[in-house]
Amino acid sequence: MHALTKIFGKLRQITTGVFALLFIASCSAPALEDYQQTTPVFAFDTFFDGELIAYGIVFDRDGKMTRRFHVDLSATWQDNQGTIKEWFTFDDGEQSTRIWSITKKSANLYEGTASDVIGIAQGRTQGSALHWQYDLVINVDGSDYEVALDDWMYLLDEKRLFNKTDIIKFGIKVGEINLVIEKKS
Repeated sequence: MHALTKIFGKLRQITTGVFALLFIASCSAPALEDYQQTTPVFAFDTFFDGELIAYGIVFDRDGKMTRRFHVDLSATWQDNQGTIKEWFTFDDGEQSTRIWSITKKSANLYEGTASDVIGIAQGRTQGSALHWQYDLVINVDGSDYEVALDDWMYLLDEKRLFNKTDIIKFGIKVGEINLVIEKKS
């Protein structure tokens, strides 16, 4: 009888573990369509036009703040082609520049490239939200790593947006970036 109790105890632990994993897996990320009715409507090429400034924080996988930064941005558009220049200054003195070439593919679909972006970034808008995804090469302590970035931008008003970015490696979230971007004028 004692052996049977041990077997049923193990079986119960396994079943509980399986149900816990299924529950966690069923928790899904937001869908862009969830924001279809939200306002103000985010027009990427309208917001990212002119001079902007951003303030951000980088968190590690445990949620500990590891860096702060600000970014000066300058964006221009000609027809469906845009250029966004970003000048980053980090709290440790590091500086870097990224220049995006953006193509507006349709009313709510955008693609982008930059020198440190692997392949083509893809973004779609719905309501007040933009979902922007791309792979990026980042340098940490002298070594280059390829990571996936999963950006969610939410237009707060005509001059400000909030950006939450998950940094992903091998399908696991290894960090997060939060920033606020504001139009200067």
